[in-house]
Amino acid sequence: MKLYHTSPASLWKRWRRPPVLPAHLPRLLLPTAHQPRFVRRCQLTQRLCQPLRYLDWTQLPRSLRMHRQGEREVPLAAYVGAYLVKLQQQLPTLGHLRRFLCDHPALIWSLGFPLVHASRGQLDVEACLPSQQHFSRRLTRLPNPLLQGLLDGQVTWLRQQIGQAFGDVVSFDTKHILAWVKENNPKAFIKEGRFDKARQPAGDSDCKLGCKRRRNQSTPAAEGQPVSEKVSIGEYFWGYASGVAATRVPGAGEFVLAELTQTFDCGDLTYFLPLMAQVEQRLGRRPRFGTGDAAFDAFYVYDYFHSEAHDGFAAVPLRNRQHHRTFDAAGLPLCDAGLAMTLTGTFVNRTSLVQHRRGRYRCPLHQPEPTGQACPVNHAHWSSGGCKAVLPTATGARIRYQLDRNSDRYKQIYDQRTAVERIFSQAVALGIERPKLRNRNAIANRNTLTYLLINLRAIQRLADRAR
Repeated sequence: MKLYHTSPASLWKRWRRPPVLPAHLPRLLLPTAHQPRFVRRCQLTQRLCQPLRYLDWTQLPRSLRMHRQGEREVPLAAYVGAYLVKLQQQLPTLGHLRRFLCDHPALIWSLGFPLVHASRGQLDVEACLPSQQHFSRRLTRLPNPLLQGLLDGQVTWLRQQIGQAFGDVVSFDTKHILAWVKENNPKAFIKEGRFDKARQPAGDSDCKLGCKRRRNQSTPAAEGQPVSEKVSIGEYFWGYASGVAATRVPGAGEFVLAELTQTFDCGDLTYFLPLMAQVEQRLGRRPRFGTGDAAFDAFYVYDYFHSEAHDGFAAVPLRNRQHHRTFDAAGLPLCDAGLAMTLTGTFVNRTSLVQHRRGRYRCPLHQPEPTGQACPVNHAHWSSGGCKAVLPTATGARIRYQLDRNSDRYKQIYDQRTAVERIFSQAVALGIERPKLRNRNAIANRNTLTYLLINLRAIQRLADRAR
């Protein structure tokens, strides 16, 4: 007679209960040993879910109570995970996403969709998944602050892992996004006109008309037309724009600190203060250095990074390199003759993007009292009161001209501007430029999900390097 000996340890391993996971969290958080065999054997599911495990899913609420009466409640994390899978696989539409999930039941289990079993214990994949309309409706109605909370968790984790040096240098820029309307199709004939901002495209009620870039072109030397005349040629689109503030970590890559989606009619400078508010809130401090292109050449950009507590500055090139101004030790602008101009009064400019105080400066030989001396450079307006200038009184207005843009330190900071450009390159590869969506909320949520995925990939590289 054979005797079978069973180890108590093996019995405990066989009969131990799997860990209890809250119903609103995705099942991909379970250890591999507690996953079903068909999930463990699906290499595609394991590969797609690996970066998703670094997301702080506990930031998402249990439910938004957005489903209609009688509808089955699907965890919000399942929708978010499905949208991230759509980006990973570069699926063009939500219909493609649903068909992809139907072909991979292991993904349905891992993302946390409610399970519906057919006969013989097999999953009924059609019954497990919401319809394409439900996927679209949830993406549109999903509050963007919930996704921003996931970005908060990413930045907090990175700050804890890397230290206080994380986010010292921030680069910022914007990326255009074309709306899914026929007005952006150059092959489509539109009798009423393609770029009439008074005629809203029927395909997207939220998009706005904007100019991507503008360049000056010399006209040909034709009769009756001077050669020196410049013709402004612009590239116009209906759509949106995505603003990003990013930082670079040596050896790990680039990370998104903040992002904002607006319509295409908003200028680049409208992104700066909202992005910096997000960065400051997530880092718990202001970054020391910032860098961007000439579109961010404004006095309040320089003023934001200036502080007596550190040597930080904004590495931004001048928009108009032909115009230069110098100042004396007291901060007064110098005229063409090198004389400190007289401040005759101040006023508050309420029509600009940032409300600020501006000063009126006049010729020191005329103000406050005429000195009787002649202008050393014979100014063209000498007879009408001499030179005049109107400048912001903030410190950033002087730093804008006094910053040494030829120094090694400036060039070192300005070179890090490529961090945000690399982020946009990854975003373009994920399809951010031409989304197949038709409203602002859905596009804003898709953009946030895109940057979450870019951060997840970089976090995974950072974690793999630490092992």
